[in-house]
Amino acid sequence: MDDSYDVDLRSSPNTAATAAPVLELRDIHKSFGAVKALRGANLSLHKGQVTALVGENGAGKSTMVKTLAGLHQQDRGQVFLDGEEVSFRDPLHAREAGIAVIYQEPTMFPDLTVAENIFMGRQPVRSLRRIDRKAMRQQALELFHQLGVKIDPDRAAQGLSIADQQVVEIAKAISLSARVLIMDEPTAALSGVEVDRLFAVTRTLQERGAAVLFISHRFEEVFALADWITVMRDGAHVATSPAAGLAVDEVIRQMVGRDVASLFPKQDTVIGDVALEVRGLSRKGVFSDISFNVKAGEIVGLSGLVGAGRSEVARAIFGIDKYDSGAIQVRGKALKPLSPRDSMAAGLGFVPEDRRKQGLVMELNVSRNLTLTLRKKLSRFGLLTNQAEAQSTREWARKLQIKAGAPTSPISTLSGGNQQKVVLGKWLATGPEVLIIDEPTRGIDVGTKSEVHRLISELAGTGLAVLMISSELPEILGMSDRVLVMHEGRITAELSRSEATEETVMTAATGADPSTRETPA
Repeated sequence: MDDSYDVDLRSSPNTAATAAPVLELRDIHKSFGAVKALRGANLSLHKGQVTALVGENGAGKSTMVKTLAGLHQQDRGQVFLDGEEVSFRDPLHAREAGIAVIYQEPTMFPDLTVAENIFMGRQPVRSLRRIDRKAMRQQALELFHQLGVKIDPDRAAQGLSIADQQVVEIAKAISLSARVLIMDEPTAALSGVEVDRLFAVTRTLQERGAAVLFISHRFEEVFALADWITVMRDGAHVATSPAAGLAVDEVIRQMVGRDVASLFPKQDTVIGDVALEVRGLSRKGVFSDISFNVKAGEIVGLSGLVGAGRSEVARAIFGIDKYDSGAIQVRGKALKPLSPRDSMAAGLGFVPEDRRKQGLVMELNVSRNLTLTLRKKLSRFGLLTNQAEAQSTREWARKLQIKAGAPTSPISTLSGGNQQKVVLGKWLATGPEVLIIDEPTRGIDVGTKSEVHRLISELAGTGLAVLMISSELPEILGMSDRVLVMHEGRITAELSRSEATEETVMTAATGADPSTRETPA
């Protein structure tokens, strides 16, 4: 293993600005038929620096990554590695050149050990060409020691968390002497603790001299980790700026090509009668004595730290998970427990947290996903015609501004934001009186977030009662008429829109006593 850059310390952004980049892309163009995915993209990655690549879905970030990884070859433009022009023929060529990509969900051989996954195809050998498992294990331990993590090299890869899989991939990259590490939405499926560990590993790589490209929709992560921020829009380079002197509003303006006065276009609505009433809902060890209501035309935000029990409450209300005691009413009528079918019939809709695993059937196309909840309604004499399905699909695609090549396009080809709109459309088509939305904008870009927020606000304006669960505090504060805060399975605060601030919500979310807060002088 080549450790030639181990002793190089992280340079400052100013130093990196004048030093020659390790990897540079100049005026890259790439088309897929009539679609121009990249049209003049530029990027510079420097030794010991983290560059964040941001942009809306469809801005060209994924095509840029695949070009760097050797999966795509540019139509025109130049790629320079250490000042010399290169063209990566395939992923193997890119890896041999020192380019490593860590994806959101790494692909590993589940039946092999961690060490075997790291050294697949290049295992250390001893006499008679037998694999030296002791040496392989020792080298894997050394890699994890360098990264400051503890993972058993002998355990099977099957069952590893996403976070551990990513660390294993990073260890593999180091063993291959990778000098450029590309991290494509690496934190989307991670908890807060796992994100912190990944950031610590990334900073270790910086100290080793690696150039890191970090792609994320989460601005708090971008500004916490990056030295530089490169913005793309419509396949082209917009700007590259030092992160230290940049404001979030400016990044948003560069991404969407317009000033975004507010990411949270909350409309004033007329609040009506109680649509959803929850009384004394409890489940041993998960949540206790949950009581609240949501009124017609109202958006109630459910906030709290990870593990507070928010999603579990939502799933129990909709009838997916059991509860031990309590009562739920929709428009004054009791709702049977453990019956999603009865919940739908009563006027409840539920957009789950994990849209890919729980909200969509990824093997089906856009049209089939949009009409999943309507199959009985659209059928005649027990038969669902393509015409009825297509008509309903066109209607909801128009209402929600879903961007898809065709109704028959695989749902997997849509961007995260458009997939979320399909899940919303699937439930809105049922005509619900109460809509429960768990993490409505997780993993989607800032422009699409604004669209989803606008849609939620418009729905409330029509009289729909909305219970919105979110881990993003600005989203809770910007969209909610009332805020409920949970801590360790209990509701610790109910705040009006005027009372809800970052301080009051976080105080309740951490279980702190509001009376102990210091009063500003």
